[in-house]
Amino acid sequence: MFGHHSQTAKLLTEGKPSKVLVSFAMPIFLSQLFQQLYNTADSFIVGNYLGKEALAAVNSSGSLIYLLISFFVGASMGAGVVISRYFGAGDYERVSKAVHTNAVFSLICGVVLSVFGVTMTPHILHWMGVPDDVLPNSVQYLRYYFFGCVPVVMYNSMKGVMNAVGDSKRPLYYLIVSSVLNVILDWFFVGVLHLGVAWAAIATVISQTVSAILCLWQLTRKGTVYCLTWKKLRMDAQSLKEIVKYGLPTGVQNSVIGFANVLVQTNINSFGSLAMAACGAYSRIEGFVFLPIMSMSMALTSYIGQNLGAKEYERAKQGARFGILTSVVLAEIIGVILFFFGGVFISAFIKDADPEAVTEIIAIGARQCRVESLFFFLLAFSHAVAGICRGAGKAIVPMLIMLLVWCVIRIIYITVAMSILHEIILLFAAYPLTWFISSVIYFIYYKKSNWIHGFES
Repeated sequence: MFGHHSQTAKLLTEGKPSKVLVSFAMPIFLSQLFQQLYNTADSFIVGNYLGKEALAAVNSSGSLIYLLISFFVGASMGAGVVISRYFGAGDYERVSKAVHTNAVFSLICGVVLSVFGVTMTPHILHWMGVPDDVLPNSVQYLRYYFFGCVPVVMYNSMKGVMNAVGDSKRPLYYLIVSSVLNVILDWFFVGVLHLGVAWAAIATVISQTVSAILCLWQLTRKGTVYCLTWKKLRMDAQSLKEIVKYGLPTGVQNSVIGFANVLVQTNINSFGSLAMAACGAYSRIEGFVFLPIMSMSMALTSYIGQNLGAKEYERAKQGARFGILTSVVLAEIIGVILFFFGGVFISAFIKDADPEAVTEIIAIGARQCRVESLFFFLLAFSHAVAGICRGAGKAIVPMLIMLLVWCVIRIIYITVAMSILHEIILLFAAYPLTWFISSVIYFIYYKKSNWIHGFES
């Protein structure tokens, strides 16, 4: 009933698979790029105007923000899988029910996360062992950030809906607007008015609210497959069950990885504020490395979902092979660049009155680059196969692999290694080690299992 005038939707079941995937993944990549600018602008401007303690405060919050928000963002990805499948099958009535159920579900999640984050911030940071010289700024930054959780969750949810029906361009346009606004507000509040680290979080919240409002405006427009109307806003039992079925494993997967990262951050905190600033700067740079990896993974989820929904099994396999190869090659090219020029990139994040502190921060950050960067191809392979599994409705597979390897094995390794020798390089080594193990397991699963099973009926 929507098909003839759903001008914003795009079938991923037509055209050359490689061309379709690249054209669909590119706006997702650019969206992820501007999303990364949110975090990087905070670190860059705070580090250059307020010094190393303020930079450490912003950076110490990153893993905790990821832990809490990634669960809800992952859970909302379940809606994308459900919607892409119904859209590929041409069942627009089910698409509409899933869209409305997802909107209500995401709103509830955002409110819960906001209340929890604002209330628990000091306790969690204290548990993480954030140093006393950093703690007041960390509490301020995090509390204000969590006040804006509703628009963060809603934006990611609505972006997922648009991506599921092949519209990856509009979320990009809205994110460009809000990212530019974030940089301007960061610079104005922190650089011009010198209002302190809390205002970097406020700038982010304002900007994310703008992107959420723009997405909501698009979703409420008439004549789209995903048209959201206020009178239809309710939970549909079947849709909610499917969203939770496909989304909960991804949410759990994201949050256990986040939990492991919080544990890593807690260990980094034990090396002091210089190590916190260095590793935080590295994580911002690594965030850009993740962009082509995550973009192709997200594109593969929608692509596989639509094609399996349309019973285009061979086409799904062709796209899967292309997506894996592209992810691995791009990640390794970026890794080689970072291996040689990591110190230069780290130096952009810190300007401090103490030149010895700056030198030490750059040295620690460059060391982390050299330990991890050449193994990015393993990270890319794991994420690409995980994206394929989610699109095929097998989100439980990446959840179990990530839970076992990126959480349990990583935590055991760190705990044992730190008890034997308190050296920061052993923390850095935790990542390539667990990337390797997960890639071996994913490779065996991808080659030996029939991941299309369940659709061939």
